Amino acid sequence: MKEDVQFAEAYFEDLRDIHQTGGGVKEESYYGGLANLLNDIGKSLKPQVRCVIQLINRGAGHPDGGLFTKEQWDQGSEQTPLLGQIPARGVIEIKPTGDDTWITAESQQVSKYWKKYQLVLVTNYRDFVLIGKDKGGNPVKLEAYRLATSEVDFWMKAAHPKKFAQEHGETFLEYLRRTMLQAAPVSSPRDLAWFLASYARTASARIGGKDIPAMKSVRSALEAALGLQFEGDKGEHFFRSTLVQTTFYGLFSAWVLWSKKRPNTSTDYFDWRSAVWHLQVPVMQALFGQIVTPAHVGPLGLEDTLDWASSTLNRVDRASFFDAFEEGKAVQYFYEPFLEAFDPELRKQLGVWYTPPEIVQYMVARADTVLRDELNIADGLADPSVFVLDPCCGTGSYLIEVLRHIHQTLKSKGADALLASDLKQAALKRVFGFEILPAPFVVSHMQLGLLLQNLGAPLSDMAHERAGVYLTNALTGWEPLDPEKEKAFQAMLTGFPQLLEEQADARRVKQQVPPRRKKENP
Repeated sequence: MKEDVQFAEAYFEDLRDIHQTGGGVKEESYYGGLANLLNDIGKSLKPQVRCVIQLINRGAGHPDGGLFTKEQWDQGSEQTPLLGQIPARGVIEIKPTGDDTWITAESQQVSKYWKKYQLVLVTNYRDFVLIGKDKGGNPVKLEAYRLATSEVDFWMKAAHPKKFAQEHGETFLEYLRRTMLQAAPVSSPRDLAWFLASYARTASARIGGKDIPAMKSVRSALEAALGLQFEGDKGEHFFRSTLVQTTFYGLFSAWVLWSKKRPNTSTDYFDWRSAVWHLQVPVMQALFGQIVTPAHVGPLGLEDTLDWASSTLNRVDRASFFDAFEEGKAVQYFYEPFLEAFDPELRKQLGVWYTPPEIVQYMVARADTVLRDELNIADGLADPSVFVLDPCCGTGSYLIEVLRHIHQTLKSKGADALLASDLKQAALKRVFGFEILPAPFVVSHMQLGLLLQNLGAPLSDMAHERAGVYLTNALTGWEPLDPEKEKAFQAMLTGFPQLLEEQADARRVKQQVPPRRKKENP
């Protein structure tokens, strides 16, 4: 964001100017520059966060700074914190630019601060390390950010603040925002979407200039399977954005499905390394697995961002989250906010906008009415002879409403004994969707799976059941390929059998289900 670059540039300018006077001391003279940066960021947070330099001793020494939330300040005076408050977002330990932040983080003084405040941001102005709690309640380094590899390197870069800010502005400030929100409870889907989008932005920045051979194979397989070409700068951006979205949506979907199998009181912890086991669709398991495999996570620089994302997911108040996360509205509550924060330009290009449920409900109800009144199909969409296809299903809003409508019709007929079975059969064999983009494809399967689970017709992992939504190009595959083209197509996907199987299943729907009009004999 432009504002982030401006804040970072002001920070670097401030430190540079003080350094170039030659009259400042190595640590304390720069406090104001850091405080200004944190306060600029804190004004945009909810609740707002304010940095206070030089805290009083509350039994663990004098922290160099503390991060207070707005509600901790007296309503009558923004200059005075409520008496007795400790900083809700932790304390700050600051050292000169020549010190090693990681050594400072292991010091006895930082240990004392951590025991008192549980959250300590350690910095030398160029390196930042956040120390919090692990799942056992022990101190752990949660997130870190490096602006320069050495003191000399830092001051050389700070001499050109605009260039330095353009290089680090967005990802640096994203890191500081997450740091200042670290102790905040995560209970709303929108808040969680922001955190994951923030990690995704960091991941996207890291893979931006990397040429990873493994990703070339994924790219070629997707291009072949979907009939797309990721050409030029826009194509490259789209492909890399798709990879990152798939990674973090896969992580989120796996966490949702993992959470649904555990009571809210469970103390189990979610780990991204096992996330692939919770994704029910083989092609998504393959895509996600290609990216997060140990051989690729390291070269892509994604391991710590995935660790951070898992840590955030593990501190979600699941009871509050799932009360707010009305299943069937993941676009409104999560997908759209995520894409807005992660890649607003791509969101605009893809047309990811929230469709009011009233419109979806009306369109589905209208189709049901036409089936009943004009085609004399008494049960409308619930009739086993009716097939539904959404050729560009996105996140599955219309398919979800179709299944809801079928459920209501079956229930009104008193078909309680067979209701779950009939509803599941509809989801598996006659309600279909095609989607060309992996990220919304992930969301659609998550939403449909949760809907069926809530309606008493859960998909079986043991039987490898999946909803009838396929990752495919709706414009291709309606006619069988000639043998030579079929052989070439299969050869292009030899190393990606799950994607080949996905295309075979999608073509089976395109070529064999009853809605397809067959050519009449002359």
